Amino acid sequence: MAEIFDRFANKAPVAVMARASLEFALEPSGLDALFARCADRQYERKLLFSTMVDLTAVVVCGVHPSVHAAYKALREQLPVSLTALYEKMGGVEVGTTEGLVAYSAQRLGPVIDSLGAVKPWLDGYRIRVLDGNHLAATDHRLEVLRDTAAGPLPGQALVVLEPERGLVAQMVGCEDGHAQERSLLGPIVAGAQANDMYLADRNFCVLAFLFAMACERKAFFGIRQHANLPIDSAGTLRKCGRTETGVVYEQSITLRLNDRELRARRIVIKLDTPTRDGDTEMAIITNLPRIVDACTVADLYRRRWTIESFFARIERYLQSELSGLGYPRAALFGFGVALAAANVFGVVSAAMEVAKRTKPEVAGMPLSDFAIVEESRTVNGGMEIILDDEAWRPFHTMPATQFAKRLLALAENIDWRRYRKAVRGPKKPVTPRKRFKNKPHVSTARLLGAAKGAKSAQG
Repeated sequence: MAEIFDRFANKAPVAVMARASLEFALEPSGLDALFARCADRQYERKLLFSTMVDLTAVVVCGVHPSVHAAYKALREQLPVSLTALYEKMGGVEVGTTEGLVAYSAQRLGPVIDSLGAVKPWLDGYRIRVLDGNHLAATDHRLEVLRDTAAGPLPGQALVVLEPERGLVAQMVGCEDGHAQERSLLGPIVAGAQANDMYLADRNFCVLAFLFAMACERKAFFGIRQHANLPIDSAGTLRKCGRTETGVVYEQSITLRLNDRELRARRIVIKLDTPTRDGDTEMAIITNLPRIVDACTVADLYRRRWTIESFFARIERYLQSELSGLGYPRAALFGFGVALAAANVFGVVSAAMEVAKRTKPEVAGMPLSDFAIVEESRTVNGGMEIILDDEAWRPFHTMPATQFAKRLLALAENIDWRRYRKAVRGPKKPVTPRKRFKNKPHVSTARLLGAAKGAKSAQG
C-alpha cells in the first residue's frame, strides 16, 4: 500500500496534498467530539456526524454531482437509508455547522503558520474581513414550495475571513433568508479579541456594533460609513495624501450611544473613478490610533474585496450551494462544509506558494485554482478505489508542524507547468453582426469558402 501511495504522490502530488489536508482538517474522532459538544437536540445513532461530513464533502468538491449520487456510490459504507440521510442533514443544528467551520480553521491555522505563508497586512493587528452571503434559491422539492413562483431562499450566513492566512475563521448561520444581517452580529462581537481589526461594508456600520467592538472587546474596525450613521460632532476635514484610487482626507468624529461616547476617525477618499453605484467618494469609520495613517487605512479597506474574491472562487470551483437541499439547516450545513473545503484548498495553495519560492524559474508564476481543484477532483476516484483508509490514518493525528513539512515534501514532485494560471490578453471589441439579419441560419462551410476565394483573388 505504501508503494501505491508513493506512486500517487509522485504522479499527482497536488491531489494527494488535498486529500491529506482534508483528512487532517476533518479528522473523524474530532468531528464526532465536536458534534457531542455543539449539538443541542440532535443525536447520533447509526450515522456518525463525521460520516455525514465526509459524504457532503465529496459533493461540494465535485466528486459526485449530488447527495443522491454520493449516497449510491458510498452505499456500502452508510448504515442508513437515503431518506434517513436527508432527514439527518435537515436536522443539523446551525450551531453545529458553525462549529465545523471554526474547527477546520483551528486545525489548519497552525499548519499555515508552520509553512511560513502568513504575510501581515498591519503589524500588531490580526485582520479579519466580515461579509454576508445569502444562499441561492433552491429547487421546489419541499411540499410547501411546489406552488411558489418565487425563489425559495434557504438561509444566509455571515462569514469572517482571516485574509492573512486565507482561512474562514467564523460562520454565523441564519435559517431566515430575509433576516437583517445586522441581527446576526452578536456572535461576531463575542468572537472578537483584543487587537483584532475588522473590515466590513456599510451594512454593518451601526452604533451598537461599533461600540461593542471598541468598548467591550477592545477590537478595532474599518467600516464604510452608512448614510444613516448619526455623528455627534466632527472636526475639520484635512487632506492627508492619496492612494491608487483617489485623494485621502481625514477628520476626527465623536459617536454617541445613550450615555457612552466613542472618539473615532472618519477617512474620506475622493475617488478618481466613480464606483459601480455612481459614488464619487467613500468614507470609512475607524478607531485605529493615529499612528496608523489615513492612507494606510484606505488601502486596508480597499483590500476588503479579498472576501468577495473568496466567495467567487468557492462558487466557481466548489458546489458551495446545493440546490437540492431545500431545508434551511441542510442548506447551511452544505455551505459550512464548502467553507471547510475552501479552507483545505487554501492550505494546499499556501503550501504550493511556499514551495514555489525556492524555484526561481516559477517563483513569479500565478497558480490556477481551477487546475488545483480539478486534479483533486479527478484523481480522488482512483485513490478511493486503490487506497484504503489505513493509507490516510497517519494524517489524522499528525502534529501541525510535521504535516506542514509533509506538504512541502509532496510539493517537491509538482510539475509546475500544469498549474500555470492562464492570463488572457485584452478583450477584442465585438464585431457588429449586421449580415443575414433576415435569415434563421447560414452555412459556415459556404462562408469559409467565400472568404477563402476572396482571399485568393486578392493574392
